[in-house]
Amino acid sequence: MYLTSEAKKKIYKEFGGSETNTGLSESQIAVFTTRVNHLTKQLQANPKDVNTKRALVNLVGKRKRLLEYLKRTDITRYRAILKKLDIRR
Repeated sequence: MYLTSEAKKKIYKEFGGSETNTGLSESQIAVFTTRVNHLTKQLQANPKDVNTKRALVNLVGKRKRLLEYLKRTDITRYRAILKKLDIRR
């Protein structure tokens, strides 16, 4: 699997402050971004894979909803996560 529990813990520690802080919006967005990047590469290699495309669209939607929530609640955290992950150019 491309995203092991150790990799998730590393992401949670970097974006959430600790390995067990999985509920913070920034850490969830970071995990979703990692998964989106992986699925994008997978879809480029296999363009007819409909299940991967569906999963990618669902993940992008989840990430978008979390980003909108973060934008509504705390604009500075929103801008920081965008800059750190380089999501929007």
